[in-house]
Amino acid sequence: MASKNTINFVTGNKNKLKEVVAFLKGNEAFEVKSVALDLPEYQGEPDDVSIAKCKEAVRRLEGPVLIEDTCLCFNAMKGLPGPYIKWFLQKLGPEGIYKMLDGWDDKSGYALCTFAFCSATTNNDVMLFRGKWHDRPPTWTKKLWLGPLFSTTWL
Repeated sequence: MASKNTINFVTGNKNKLKEVVAFLKGNEAFEVKSVALDLPEYQGEPDDVSIAKCKEAVRRLEGPVLIEDTCLCFNAMKGLPGPYIKWFLQKLGPEGIYKMLDGWDDKSGYALCTFAFCSATTNNDVMLFRGKWHDRPPTWTKKLWLGPLFSTTWL
């Protein structure tokens, strides 16, 4: 039996690693290894941010890379704060995020999770895989890491 190829999953979050490994259970072609790597916080649209992070990780690790980036997007704010949600939550907290929406009737939004994969060189294309979770009030509750902003209802 041939040895497995390794994909470097750039995360320091053990729970994210568990989710990816569980999702790929039964795959015999490769194994996923967690690599904690401090990547720059790029600016731009969600796809552009994911692609830039993935290419930088490939450049540093010189091997196949998988990264994950989560965005929180409000429809009234035309998709903001988007990829900057980490900083908004750190500075404002969940209550501050709610208050940002005070001026709009539409308080709906979505979480966007993007996985970006690139093989061993930065010359190769980055493949994007996206999941989008829509929600709207009044179902928002204080559960999970995005839970202060979203319920657990998938649409």
